Amino acid sequence: MKSSYVAIVILLSMIIKTRAEVDCNDPNWHNLETNESSVHNCGDAFKNLCRCSRMCYDGHHQYVVNCTNSGFNDTTPLEHLPNAAQVLIFTGNYLKLLPWNIFGTLDRLPNLKVIDMSNNKIEEIRGKTYHHVKRVERLILDFNELSLDPAKSHPRVFSNFVSLLELHLTDAFEDGQPRDLAATLHDIFVNSNLTQLMKLHLEQNEISEFKDPNVFCDLPNLLDLHLGDNALTGLHFNLSCLHKLRFLDLQRNKFTKVSDYDIRTMESVIKQNQSFTVDFSKNSFECSCKLNPFIEWMNKTKVFVRNKNSLQCSEDGKERSIYGGTLPCPFGLRLSKTAVSITLYFCMFLLVVLLCALVYMYRLKLQKKFEPIIHSVNKRVRYSTIATGETREDV
Repeated sequence: MKSSYVAIVILLSMIIKTRAEVDCNDPNWHNLETNESSVHNCGDAFKNLCRCSRMCYDGHHQYVVNCTNSGFNDTTPLEHLPNAAQVLIFTGNYLKLLPWNIFGTLDRLPNLKVIDMSNNKIEEIRGKTYHHVKRVERLILDFNELSLDPAKSHPRVFSNFVSLLELHLTDAFEDGQPRDLAATLHDIFVNSNLTQLMKLHLEQNEISEFKDPNVFCDLPNLLDLHLGDNALTGLHFNLSCLHKLRFLDLQRNKFTKVSDYDIRTMESVIKQNQSFTVDFSKNSFECSCKLNPFIEWMNKTKVFVRNKNSLQCSEDGKERSIYGGTLPCPFGLRLSKTAVSITLYFCMFLLVVLLCALVYMYRLKLQKKFEPIIHSVNKRVRYSTIATGETREDV
């Protein structure tokens, strides 16, 4: 009898697990939850402002706690999350400061995989805010106002996310100096131990440079780096340390050209990976022959340049395609390295000829100026010779 009961429990567990992992397109799946029951499932702490039920999320039916635009100004309800929660959506609220242990002091959320706290006007996240999140794989903090003030910065803020695979920080910081943001990001990546991270989103953060060129080197498993909609003018950071990088998003930045250094940086990635993609779409390229090395590189590189057929440059307010041909240069810029070397040698030769001509023209004046010096030297040599001769005779 006991063994039969155990078998039934195991069977029910398998059914529940299968139900949890069922695809959203499965026509046999039916959600029996009503709006009233999903609100009731959350408990009193959520004040009937959220919904807690199994629903479609990210292509699968999962247990979702959804508190979108619920008007909360503190995180107290999160201490009472249902144990079955797999996805937390707590967005569109007003949470200026996230205190310690927003999920409580007990590790009771074994299934929580996704935390979305975007668009909450968050300015400060305390160092011990996120505890008991060791199974979370995706953290979304887009469209907040995280402070760049060092007094409010906590470099180890993500250190408890030991299983984190995706970090979304699109437009997540307050407006400030690019250097301040770069320093904040650097400290976070170095101190948070995000060694499992595979996807990083840093779009729309006005980034123009980084404090440390090795800023991403503490993310050894990074696959996708999204830096679109920033103010980058070049690849002033190391990519060769990212041995698994497969995609670099540079859309809508401020590249006017792609330098030889940028090309070498991208080539350093393809030498390590069989597949690497970069996207330069919607950059403000200038129609100049300085783009020609980049155009030539696109024709022969193993790097996949996404949307290269649509890349354009601007000239006199008009756009033109840059792929498939070269851009004309003024005569001075068309000189090859060999021509430049020949020109340099010719200038040096001409300089020597002019110097010789000047010496010849002023030879009489130069002779008068140097005669006393030459005469003095000759006398010294002669006296030295006589003295040497006398010494030999004495011997």
